[in-house]
Amino acid sequence: MLKVIDEGSGALHVPKLELATREEADAFVEKVKAAGFEFLRFELPDMAGMSRGKTIPISHVAGYMRSGLNLYGGTVALDSNSVPVRNSGYNEEMNYQDCVMVVDQSTLSPVPWLEKTGRVICDTMWYDGKVQLASPRMLLKKMLSVADTLGFKVMMGHEYEFYVVDAETRKPLFDGQPIFATARTHAHPAIDDLIKVLQAQGIDIITYNVEHGPGQVEINYSAEVGVAAADTGFIFKSTVKEYMARHGLLATFMTKPYKGLSGSCAHYHISLLDKETGNNAFLDLADPDGMSQIFKSFIQGVLDHARGAMAIWSPTPNCYRRIRPRTYAPSNISWGIQDRSASVRVKASKDKATHMEVRVPAAMSNPYLVAASVIGSGLLGLMQQRELMPSGSGPKEDDASYAKLPTEIDDALDAFEADTALRDLLGEEFVKVYLAMKRQETARLRDEIPAAEINEYFELY
Repeated sequence: MLKVIDEGSGALHVPKLELATREEADAFVEKVKAAGFEFLRFELPDMAGMSRGKTIPISHVAGYMRSGLNLYGGTVALDSNSVPVRNSGYNEEMNYQDCVMVVDQSTLSPVPWLEKTGRVICDTMWYDGKVQLASPRMLLKKMLSVADTLGFKVMMGHEYEFYVVDAETRKPLFDGQPIFATARTHAHPAIDDLIKVLQAQGIDIITYNVEHGPGQVEINYSAEVGVAAADTGFIFKSTVKEYMARHGLLATFMTKPYKGLSGSCAHYHISLLDKETGNNAFLDLADPDGMSQIFKSFIQGVLDHARGAMAIWSPTPNCYRRIRPRTYAPSNISWGIQDRSASVRVKASKDKATHMEVRVPAAMSNPYLVAASVIGSGLLGLMQQRELMPSGSGPKEDDASYAKLPTEIDDALDAFEADTALRDLLGEEFVKVYLAMKRQETARLRDEIPAAEINEYFELY
């Protein structure tokens, strides 16, 4: 029986952070030394999902674990060009003060391309102990806490596409539309080396292949439970960027880097597990499609809030250039069983692997924020005991009866701002920072003159 809690209870699920004791810090440093590391990267996933932080010699790690590593407090509220975000509550309002990075000891992993260097992922709080709830990792922990109160753990994984190009010319590694062409997958040794580097960090690679665009690659890894799944997405994207650069290559998760070529997405896979039994809560073999009522309500919750969540799933103006007909980039609010044309694709395998795939997110999206927004939306569907709308038949983009997703960033931000239920669950601290950041980025980019406009108008007119 589903436990129903108040929809606004997200405010009650504030994660707590604690600095390490002397004994804990000393024991952890011994573990780091045993792993052969002489340096440790303290990393923070910022609002774009990019790694920011500091690298620490091993002799100073224990001290920073006990006191917290100082970092500019508005780091999580820097826009995509590292400009402090005005009116976010994290910058001028705080007199640009520092926060402290708090090590999550469970995240220790190697950085294989650097000598004797490891990493830990950190959370942040102000010096008075108040957690930075706008931090993407903390927001996800908050949504996982809401799920736990409802009786669930979350199994999830992100599926990224990206382009690999020559760093100097920005020309893709190969031409054509080579999707699944085996020879292309292994055409450059850097890709095969990248797989080994990812595996060396504990990432369980399950498949890799070239995609539809020239030089476009997809690498898939196993789903995991809880925040570890988003941590893997964070490490994956950071590794791809850093390691390819060491081969003279540039890997880009930019959603639409080339006109007329395939965009890059980040399909998000999720199921709920009963936290007591571990069973898949989305599975009900008594249903013709093997879908439980919990699953159906969760899907409807995601559909209900898709317009608002679009601002998180497609976080930049460039992302909306991916939404073009016949590109498998969903443009409306729809679902279907094994349906690649729908925004939510149900993998109705009628076994423990039953799950849903949200096909809307762009490759530039932040793994923590995608997870938090989908989980929050789905849990609202559960708490409201929503009935799932009919799936319809035929390709969804050909059916004008479905409500449309926003096709511009400003419309998506307006929809997010207007979605009071999702805002309340995620929390106003995050919403304030995120909206201020995206409004600032969008306004700054809007003032730029695109090369296409100069080519079109400058000489002729």
